[in-house]
Amino acid sequence: MAAQGTPEERLAELGLTVPAVVPPVATYVPAVRSADRIYTAGQLPMRDGALIATGKVGGTVTPEVAAECARQCALNAIAAIRSLVDDLSRIRIVKVVAFVASTPDFTGQPKVANGASDFFGAVFGDAGVHARSAVGVPVLPLDAPVEVEVIAEVLPAAEGDA
Repeated sequence: MAAQGTPEERLAELGLTVPAVVPPVATYVPAVRSADRIYTAGQLPMRDGALIATGKVGGTVTPEVAAECARQCALNAIAAIRSLVDDLSRIRIVKVVAFVASTPDFTGQPKVANGASDFFGAVFGDAGVHARSAVGVPVLPLDAPVEVEVIAEVLPAAEGDA
């Protein structure tokens, strides 16, 4: 899964840039750094200040739309991470947890979570390969269909880097 270029260059190839950090919807911060780890808050599929979908997967939300939501959550997690570190090339994605608000009979949470996992691989290459949990839940904040949280490692700066 080796990828060429920096994470920002790979985002540009996908037609994307790191967005502004999504403001919290309650009392918390988008991300916290502790030593060489960054822990993000749960990221919702917000784009341009609004959820890109609402409802339950397996109900009003298709698995394909939910996977797009997971991808947007991942992009928002990158924004939260970027707010605490200057160089995304120093980031390794360690753990991803995807919460999928779904109907009781829906069992495709792992495929929904692939929207985030595949995106991290595309952006970070081998440094985007991670452990993951995909969890079905009855409801998420603001009736979002997906929420993603991330643990990332901040790698040491390379020799000669500022």
